[in-house]
Amino acid sequence: MNRRLATIPPLISNTLSPFPVRLDPPILGDTDHRFREHEKVFFQGYRMPRLNRTLVLTVLIISSSVFLLFQLYYYRKYVNKSGPHILSQTGHLTANDVQWQTVKKFLALTHRFRLPLFLADTTALTLLSQDALRQHDRKVREPHCSFLCTGRPVMSFALNANLWKHDSTFLSAAEQKGFELLEIRGQDPRLASLDTLSGEEIPLHLLFRLHGYIIQVVFLYERTGNYLWHGPLRLKAGMDRTFAPFKLLDYGRHAGAYDRPELVLTVLDGLDVRIPGNISHFILEQRHAHFLECRHRDARNFLQLYPEDSFPEAVDFRRKVKSLLRVTAGILTTLGIPFWLSSGTCLGWFRQCSVISYSRDVDIGIFIVDYRPDIITAFREAGLSLKHKFGKVEDSLELSFLSEDVKLDIFFFYEEGDMMWNGGTQAKSGRKFKYIFPRFSLCWAELLELKVRVPCETLDYVMANYGNTWNIPVRSWDWKSSPSNVQENGLWPPAEWDQLIQVY
Repeated sequence: MNRRLATIPPLISNTLSPFPVRLDPPILGDTDHRFREHEKVFFQGYRMPRLNRTLVLTVLIISSSVFLLFQLYYYRKYVNKSGPHILSQTGHLTANDVQWQTVKKFLALTHRFRLPLFLADTTALTLLSQDALRQHDRKVREPHCSFLCTGRPVMSFALNANLWKHDSTFLSAAEQKGFELLEIRGQDPRLASLDTLSGEEIPLHLLFRLHGYIIQVVFLYERTGNYLWHGPLRLKAGMDRTFAPFKLLDYGRHAGAYDRPELVLTVLDGLDVRIPGNISHFILEQRHAHFLECRHRDARNFLQLYPEDSFPEAVDFRRKVKSLLRVTAGILTTLGIPFWLSSGTCLGWFRQCSVISYSRDVDIGIFIVDYRPDIITAFREAGLSLKHKFGKVEDSLELSFLSEDVKLDIFFFYEEGDMMWNGGTQAKSGRKFKYIFPRFSLCWAELLELKVRVPCETLDYVMANYGNTWNIPVRSWDWKSSPSNVQENGLWPPAEWDQLIQVY
């Protein structure tokens, strides 16, 4: 046995270190060469895990960079740089996101073609009130679309038709953007009083559909009474009745009338939108906007049988009635009291689209719940004199004012079960009368180029008062016996006449 080989100290493993150590310096020679080769391989094998970690870290950095670049590309392609970030927490588009994108694309088109639009959607406008906004903030999970994403598949805008010339290129551009279109037209009511019509129809509603969402544009036209009007939405034969959920639309079940709103420009959900300056007033108007057009064709037929008086006295009477109605509307609107045309004035509107010149007075109705003690003072301050006051607030109240030589009779209506009634009093005898009407609601109408209210159920109202012969003029009329709905209602106690029967 070679002694030099025998003197090589053995390698031992230090239990406290992962590396083998020598007890003595290495001996040069062939064995030492083999040892160094063994050591080289050993340490190279130990350094390999460090190289793998570097490689993995490099791959992760590259992957993250690619993912971030993809997100940046998606954001720039599908989200407006100036708009809010619309991705949900999951990174996917939600139904609200799609609706916001649809409204955004539509508004971009309207800005391009300068359509004088304003937001008229009652659900969206309701969210703009402070109380509703606070409640909404507690529930909403996607604050990027707090107003224009209402959870409903429809959104309504109004267009002032007199400020925009109908442009077919706008409709073509909308179709190029992917919108499907349904256009509803109808006759112009401003020409309905003419005997010969051109037959040309005007646009009333536009419905745009994209991604299952409907955007409604309702056309508002200026009427001579200084108010805005929109027509009903009526589908003609051959139109797609599944195009939209028509029952969910805010506008179109009937024609509507509105005061001219003052508009303000604001930013909603990152988009420039015009809204009514007085939102609560506009929403209240929308709830009670139902408009009834005068029956011009029936009126022409009536006037062919019974021509309208053309004497100077009749013409002057119509002028005075118009002036009196305008003053009355101004007073009661200021007081917040709704009124409607009643008795002969209502009959004149319904039967001949005018006033009955031989009636010599104006009749209006007011619900007793809307009575205010300062109503008499308000009329007197406007230049009208009190002619008489009958009854009391609890029973059969009636007021009469005089303007020039035209009398304004105000009848207050009471609810009783399934009917309504107003009272009448005979001053010289103290006799009381009651006039019974079926329940009714109120609609807007136009008389003498003025926006006024009438009972929506006008025919029932007129027939209750004048019977089945309402379409035949009666010049001799006794208010105590001629009406079909009059009933005796007792006597006022003589001791209370001073308070209950006041004649001026």
